Amino acid sequence: MSAEPILSVSGLSVRFSKPRPLAHQLLGHPRQEVRALNGIDLAVARGETLGIVGESGCGKSTLARCLAGLVTPTEGEIRFRGERLADLRGKDRRAYNRRVQLIFQDPYSSLNPRMTVGDMLSEALTVHRMRSGSGVDERIGELFELVRLPQDARDKYPHEFSGGQRQRIAIARALAVEPECLIADELVSALDVSVQAQVVNLMLDLQDRLGLTVLFVAHDLRLVRHVSHRVAVIYLGSVVEIGPSETVFSAPRHPYSQALLAAAPTLEVKEGRKTPALSGELPSPLAIPPGCPFHIRCPYAAERCRREKPALLPHGGGLAACHFAEEIAAGTQPVRKAEPQPA
Repeated sequence: MSAEPILSVSGLSVRFSKPRPLAHQLLGHPRQEVRALNGIDLAVARGETLGIVGESGCGKSTLARCLAGLVTPTEGEIRFRGERLADLRGKDRRAYNRRVQLIFQDPYSSLNPRMTVGDMLSEALTVHRMRSGSGVDERIGELFELVRLPQDARDKYPHEFSGGQRQRIAIARALAVEPECLIADELVSALDVSVQAQVVNLMLDLQDRLGLTVLFVAHDLRLVRHVSHRVAVIYLGSVVEIGPSETVFSAPRHPYSQALLAAAPTLEVKEGRKTPALSGELPSPLAIPPGCPFHIRCPYAAERCRREKPALLPHGGGLAACHFAEEIAAGTQPVRKAEPQPA
């Protein structure tokens, strides 16, 4: 794995305008904005697997779609091999779209039900001019071998396959254009537990064989720990902690990371819970709390947390956005519940 960043983002923010009811328009109410991403800074090294975790609604999928070029950021920039995505035009932009491929969560809806598998792969190969003539059929055969599908799959339709096989087809379609970076958005969450490990192990094997860079977006912390070199924890559109996988999982510096790990299912029998479990609901991205956005759910919150948003700073081999990261990691920070906010 090279230390050279192949894909990076800085100050990435995405806001969506919420449609206003007619009555609100007539009364002149301002348009509300959903703040999906709020100043994301990330860099992914060539050949690395970066896990991205967080609760549903925290902005993981929005980030994945931004990196794939499907959502235009409101602020900030995305760089691929040092070049700004916003500056790419024509063939350069098409080259980016080919080199950075997104694999969607749901294999049941991401494949065209009216096309055979062979037609789907052939379309990807010809549109991007990867192969021509007899080379198309030859490459389709190679792709089936890569994702471990039988050769007779080319004449079948998506509904003739199981969920795990459909996800393999989606992976084959992404690999058809010879990408350098794969973004797996909840790759196995729609699959049976019995086949999840097979698909994940296939991804790991493909990464080793093809030298791929992978962004693995998931809410299953056990899977992320298994596949990732580093992990980024996202809360309400901001990175609150990032670091080597084992460091984040064994000694998290942010209370949100601690709470996620405490809530994760495990086969280990524990005498008692040392880390407070995550409580309360995720605030609406329409009204993100001031200061540290996690303070209304944080057992360590102090007055400073309500006023000042912490910066993402080095702590223990990684980065954490918490005013008390060192104290929490050392177990010396007293538990102080956040006081109710005035109405």
